[in-house]
Amino acid sequence: MPKARQTPAEQLAQGLVALGIELAPAAQQTLLAYAALLDKWNRAFNLTALRDPEKAVSHHLLDSLAILPHLLGATLLDVGSGGGLPGIPLAIARPGLAVTLLDSNSKKTAFLRQAAIELGLANVSVHCGRIEDFRPAQPFAAIVSRAFAELADFVRPTRALLAPDGGWLAMKGLIPHEEIARLPEGVVVSSVTPLAVPGVDGERHLLLLKDTGATRPEGV
Repeated sequence: MPKARQTPAEQLAQGLVALGIELAPAAQQTLLAYAALLDKWNRAFNLTALRDPEKAVSHHLLDSLAILPHLLGATLLDVGSGGGLPGIPLAIARPGLAVTLLDSNSKKTAFLRQAAIELGLANVSVHCGRIEDFRPAQPFAAIVSRAFAELADFVRPTRALLAPDGGWLAMKGLIPHEEIARLPEGVVVSSVTPLAVPGVDGERHLLLLKDTGATRPEGV
C-alpha cells in the first residue's frame, strides 16, 4: 500500500524537528499562510523560479529556516529578497528580529508589503530600490542573500551597510572556492557550515563572511 502523502503542515512540523527548531503552532500556521500567498502571487508576478507547490515547504520554508540558529544580532537585511526568501520565514520565526527586505523590482516589493500586512509582520520593513542607493538609519548586524550568484557582487555594494561587528550570511549549494578567492581585500570567510535541509537534495552550505576593516569605505 502506497505511503500517504504528507500534508504541508505535517511536512513543516517534521522538518522543524529534523532541523532542531521549535516554533509555536501559530508561527507554523503563519509560515504555511505565507507559502500559500507566495504560490498565489507567483502565478502572476514571477516571484520565484519554483513552480511546484509541493516543494514550497522544503525548498522555501525549511531552506530559509535552516540558517535560523546562525543569525547575528537583532537586525537583518535580506538583499535581493524577491519573494521574501529567506527574510519572511526568519521574521515569522523570530518576532524580535527586525528584518528589512530589499529588492529593486517594484512588483516583488509590492508583494512583500502585502505579505507583511496580511501576515501581521510588524517586524518587517520593505525597501524598493538598488542596493547602492539604500541609506538606512543604522547599519545591520547581519546581511543575508539566497539569490546572489557571486560572493563579491554580494559583498561589495553592501559593505557600507554592515555593522562593524556584523557579518554576511551567504546561502550556497556547493562551497564556492573560486568565488571565495575573488572576495574583496579585507573580507574573510569566518565559517562554512553544511546545512541538511529536509526534502532538499544536493549540498547546501552557509558561509559567514566578516569584514576585517582593511579597506572599509571612508566614514563607515
